[in-house]
Amino acid sequence: MLCTEFILLTIMAYDRYVAICNPLRYAVIINRTLCIKLSIGIWVFGFLEPIPYTVLFAELSYCKTNHINHFYCDITALLDLSCTSTHNIENVTYFLGAVLVMTTLFLILISYINIISAILRIQTKEGRHKTFSTCASHLTMVILFYAAILIMYMRPATTYSMNQNKIFSLLYTALTPLLNPFIYSLKNRDFKNALTKRRCRRMN
Repeated sequence: MLCTEFILLTIMAYDRYVAICNPLRYAVIINRTLCIKLSIGIWVFGFLEPIPYTVLFAELSYCKTNHINHFYCDITALLDLSCTSTHNIENVTYFLGAVLVMTTLFLILISYINIISAILRIQTKEGRHKTFSTCASHLTMVILFYAAILIMYMRPATTYSMNQNKIFSLLYTALTPLLNPFIYSLKNRDFKNALTKRRCRRMN
């Protein structure tokens, strides 16, 4: 699930890059065929990505309790239940996770460097604000998601606890998807007008 979320955020960053840096070619670049291929690719990747972990975890021996101290089958919770060495699985998990996180983050940063560069070339303040507002919602989701992941997996081992782990996991598994529709609705003109009218009624 996390891997597909990283990829989706990266694709959305590329979409914003094309919309702002190549607006006249947007319909040609981001066409129906590309969208279908990306959708199929994400679905296929989402089904195939857990297979290596499933094979690796199937080789472990579980001689402790079968009670998972988590909201779902998290990797760290399963590793805690194993009574055999999990060193190899941890190395593979951290390596693949680091590669995925750094690659997607690098691509998103490249997209936004080009976006910011294009925005700064706009002469009017209103034009810059309007252009930046088209990607502000996506940038907000990127910051929330990556911040939650970094807090979850990059904090010092001395401060690690399963209870904290469960709380932080809610940030990217429940809170971020819950906020998605609201954050992306903020740039919708009809939503803004409805919000303004509601605010005026309360003031009156």
